[in-house]
Amino acid sequence: MDNVILNTYSKIYHLDVSRETCNELESLISMIQEKNREINIISKKILEKQAIRERHIIDSAQIIDIVDLNSNTTCDLGTGGGMPGLIVAIAMKNMKSNMKIYLYEKSYHKCIFLKEVSRRFNLNTEVIQKDIFKVKDIETGTIMSRAFKPMPIVLDLINENFKKYKNIIFFMGKSGKKILNDTLKEWDLDYEERKSLTSQDSFILNIKKIKKKYS
Repeated sequence: MDNVILNTYSKIYHLDVSRETCNELESLISMIQEKNREINIISKKILEKQAIRERHIIDSAQIIDIVDLNSNTTCDLGTGGGMPGLIVAIAMKNMKSNMKIYLYEKSYHKCIFLKEVSRRFNLNTEVIQKDIFKVKDIETGTIMSRAFKPMPIVLDLINENFKKYKNIIFFMGKSGKKILNDTLKEWDLDYEERKSLTSQDSFILNIKKIKKKYS
């Protein structure tokens, strides 16, 4: 394993960047590159290993310390190619955590890829090929949402379909501040935010409680 690669992963303060973890993450990058020739796992503009490592792997892994470790399950909504769910699952395995990661994804082809990765790395995941909007009374620990639906839509989904959860993690991009401010007009949120490790314009939201405002 190249020291430059190891140093890149060492940016993730709360992740034990063992050689085994790094090797699995690097193998995942290769699988993403290969599968991306058939279906859109990630943007075709981001094909180099270093770009995938920064933009997707490290970006996903930076939430490890705010995933609720006292819960038995975690949900990734509309996981797509498995970011952040697969990365969290790899980290959890190497942290000796028994937490199961539920990967919700509608696309049949993406679900095949998610299952392939899960088998290869022996991950504690369950791939659920369903429209998350049609699944009711869900109980879980952390809910993760990265590049899924607009924040207000996800909050409505959680408010209606989740019976119990510990916290919600949103990955907010360049327009994140405006989205948050607009959302706060309709929702009372108990939240913390912190800068992203991978972009100066992005940040992570960790929400503990939500309550819809009624006019």
